[in-house]
Amino acid sequence: MSDAAVRAQALERLAEHLRGCTRCPLHEGRTTVVVGDGDPDADLMFVGEAPGANEDRTGVPFVGQAGKLLDGLLEGIGLSRGQVFIANVLKCRPPGNRDPRPEEIDACRGYLEEQVALVRPAVVCTLGNFATKLLSGRPDGISTVHGRPQPAEFGGAGVTLYPVFHPAAALYTRAMLSNLQEDFARMYNVAQALAGPTLACCANSPLLFGKRLWRETRLALFQQSLDTRREEVHQRDMQPRVSFGTAWVKDSVLELYREDIGRFRPLIGADEYEDPFEALDAGRAPSLFALRLH
Repeated sequence: MSDAAVRAQALERLAEHLRGCTRCPLHEGRTTVVVGDGDPDADLMFVGEAPGANEDRTGVPFVGQAGKLLDGLLEGIGLSRGQVFIANVLKCRPPGNRDPRPEEIDACRGYLEEQVALVRPAVVCTLGNFATKLLSGRPDGISTVHGRPQPAEFGGAGVTLYPVFHPAAALYTRAMLSNLQEDFARMYNVAQALAGPTLACCANSPLLFGKRLWRETRLALFQQSLDTRREEVHQRDMQPRVSFGTAWVKDSVLELYREDIGRFRPLIGADEYEDPFEALDAGRAPSLFALRLH
């Protein structure tokens, strides 16, 4: 049995368990549990806030007007609902569609963490303020962070988040639709890049170690460290220089990144991996090594 099939079976077992969940008082008023829907091996996963009335009735996430708009946005980038995985932070509808309460989030958090771990998406697209703040662990509002991939840790594992406005926002403010369409177009490119098995070494490459592209958070987490180190370099009034396709990196910059390599080495898990910094220290060019600094 393939790895994808094993994970799909595990998701179904989780769904069966969820349908009998009584961890919080929301189970008393629900019609059905809204577990999730879509491809259990999807590269793109969507996470919303909580089920609404239509979802509570059908047991399927995003089937109301916001769901129809989401379907249209997916069609705009050449995807269908069956090619992605859709879930919510809460699996039961809060009364009157009120905001989720902390104890309800705590009760459901483990389920969402397990879903993310089993689907293994390249990108988790958070829909709206609530899901974005929960998964990112940051207070930044959706107006600030939408359309920008960001690294995060969720359930002890790194994930690449891509926040967008909730589709419902476009139902009330039609001008928001163009923002969503633009963000979805960029998101598709990000997901393709992170899900791809290889990427040629070029000036537009994100980050390559060895012959395999880092997937999921391996890229995003390390990019975050690169951003941090870049600021340190600038604060020290140094000029980092990078030569794409060659093995030359300024010694002072190399030293700043060495501790990051040590921290993120366990996350790599690539079949063919050569530490670029060890290669540079040995005086040879690491294979397909590209580093991008803006």
